[in-house]
Amino acid sequence: MTSLQAPETSHGSDFAELSRLIKDAGLLRRRRRYYAVRIGLNLAAFGGGWVAFAYLGDSWWQLFLAAFFAMMFAQLSFIGHDAGHKQIFRGRRANDVTGIVHGGLTGLSYGWWIATHARHHANPNHEDEDPDVDIAALAFSKAQSSRKRGFLRWVAKYQAFLFFPLLLLEGLNLHVSSVKAVLRKDLRRRKLESALLIAHLVAYLAAVFVVLSPLTGIIFILVHQFLWGLYMGCSFAPNHKGMEMLATGHKLDFLRKQVLTSRNIRGGRIVDFALGGLNYQIEHHLFPSMARPNLRHAQVIVREFCTGRGISYAQCGWARSYGYVLQHLHEASEPLRKPRVAT
Repeated sequence: MTSLQAPETSHGSDFAELSRLIKDAGLLRRRRRYYAVRIGLNLAAFGGGWVAFAYLGDSWWQLFLAAFFAMMFAQLSFIGHDAGHKQIFRGRRANDVTGIVHGGLTGLSYGWWIATHARHHANPNHEDEDPDVDIAALAFSKAQSSRKRGFLRWVAKYQAFLFFPLLLLEGLNLHVSSVKAVLRKDLRRRKLESALLIAHLVAYLAAVFVVLSPLTGIIFILVHQFLWGLYMGCSFAPNHKGMEMLATGHKLDFLRKQVLTSRNIRGGRIVDFALGGLNYQIEHHLFPSMARPNLRHAQVIVREFCTGRGISYAQCGWARSYGYVLQHLHEASEPLRKPRVAT
């Protein structure tokens, strides 16, 4: 399976020096007790939600539970993300088991996500190599805008206005991408993941339509999936969008490549919980295997280190980050709004 660990760097480099500071502070230690509590609470809340779902019966009040399950799917996905980065256990097997189980609970392919996310970490915001900036409906640079055609060109033209509505579809997109992945023969543990996706779909639809009427069930599913997609999109979008875009041939070293393409989100414990630790995106990209609760402590060291070397360290509030995202999308689509000059 593709590794999600940071590449080795030469002794004496800036990153090697920063790594020594982080290691000396004890921030690369695993936090198994934290994750045991976190996973236990998540599973208890998730199971309790389904008990409440069965007890409530065929009622429009179930839409509140749809919103609750949107939050729980995101929280379970965050655990799968941490497992993929080997943040929970030192060995790969235990992390993979955790990730695969959480993928099954949310209807996602863990193996597909690992492969895709590894490419993102290796080359964040790289126009040609980062899958997170290769999205058919969006353009993250003027060069990408110029390549759009047909309906996708119209969507990209107004992408800053359509961005949040499009995020409603992100949950469905994750499911579809997972199904496409297991249909290919190159996916590791393909049979296991296929079985888990089928089991998830059957159990999910059975639970919904046994308890709810067809109309209520359909609306429940739409509300759940749309809100989950919005939550996931709002968790990922602020981290890199609007930051420096890279192209083939750039000269940035590992440290600067990760820092200059990432943005942190302020907000304290509430934001830490809501974003699953992804609000410390700079530290996470520098030290992918660092346990989630250690990221906030590493931030102090990394920010001071970057300041001392004149490396720009981006950090802002949650709401302001979306302003940067929308501004960037609007600027990237500018060529599409200019009238074509006849030749």
